Amino acid sequence: MKPRTVLSLEQALSLPYATLRFAQLGWRVIRIEATPSGEGLSGDPNRYIGSRLAGDAAADRRSYFVAPNVGKQAVALNLKDPRAQALLSRLIDELGVDVFCCNTVPSRYAALGIDPETLCARHPALIWAGISAMGPAHPKAPGYDPVIQAMAGYMEVTGERDGPPMLTGIPVVDLKAGDELYANVMRALLERAETGRGQAIHVSMLQAAASWLITVLPLVDFGCRPDEITRAGNEHRKFIPTNVYPARDGYVYLAIGSDVQWRRLTALPRFAPVANAVRLTNEGRHAEREAIHRDMAAVTARATVDELLADLAAATIPATRIHDIPRVRELPALADKLTRTTLPDGREVRMQPLAVDVDGARTTLPFPPRYGEHTRHVLAEAGLDAGEIDALAADGVVAVADAATAAPPAPRAPPPAA
Repeated sequence: MKPRTVLSLEQALSLPYATLRFAQLGWRVIRIEATPSGEGLSGDPNRYIGSRLAGDAAADRRSYFVAPNVGKQAVALNLKDPRAQALLSRLIDELGVDVFCCNTVPSRYAALGIDPETLCARHPALIWAGISAMGPAHPKAPGYDPVIQAMAGYMEVTGERDGPPMLTGIPVVDLKAGDELYANVMRALLERAETGRGQAIHVSMLQAAASWLITVLPLVDFGCRPDEITRAGNEHRKFIPTNVYPARDGYVYLAIGSDVQWRRLTALPRFAPVANAVRLTNEGRHAEREAIHRDMAAVTARATVDELLADLAAATIPATRIHDIPRVRELPALADKLTRTTLPDGREVRMQPLAVDVDGARTTLPFPPRYGEHTRHVLAEAGLDAGEIDALAADGVVAVADAATAAPPAPRAPPPAA
């Protein structure tokens, strides 16, 4: 697939994460932010979240902002102004934009001139993609990951059995919504290749999150017990024993997914005491679930993590130590797959790997752009001269970075291999 151009009115995490996946493919991603309003800091609020980074004099690219926004360009437009809306349409035409994205609330689409009806009518080949809390049928609902986790039942099924509902450790709803936008844009590009026409894509964070309830939501109509669709701590609700167990020097997680694996486990001398006739089947193990977990913990607590993992590996039982995040990036299966960027002061930053290896993808990406860093360059590329840009900036229609500190445009990557 040839590199494409994406224009994205984005902030926070869900959409920046989605467009990061395009940037990793070598596509051109231009993020749009609002011009200063006089209230608060300029642009994406996530620019100012996290620790300040050495060498970033503007302090508008703090640690939480970096990873989702590497490899992009940044412009600032006041889309409340009809002149900026006309500029947006001009950019789509002059830059050959394939995809327009946004993650503002749907109630603001028309006022900003970004509603799919308007943009797709003017640009029939354009693929329009938006992320919102619950789609355009609920136009005023704000899309915040923790709120959607609570609404979609994620918190109800996360935490200890006798404890309160809990959030997951990463913003899974934001990331799920971003992946759905990415996947559906790819589908729309495939369909456009056949029909020549674009389409509008609406990603509801709630609906996307609920699509992952495959192991719990259908059970309601099966007359399930309440404990089958609520919190279970580190246990698996169906496969026993699958849980975290203590060792002398830490913890191990092991997973028994079949009766055959149970027999292999209990054939190990260390684990022989947990076996009995009732426990030969998963159904029987359900009947003795609590006793099994106590018996397992009594066995594992007498050994070190390394001793337990050696035994479990010999019996081909899935198991692991519990890794902290610094350890994860050193795993042999990941260490050479991490993406990277370079801080303004020259230090290299290791980031998350690509989700899937792709030939020709970019694993080293430029540091995120400053607020409005590429406004002047991108508008000039669309045919505006310096005087026109200065006049628009003076009127607050656009915002440009200080010429003395603005960096040159992010370099374009070569096309990925076909």
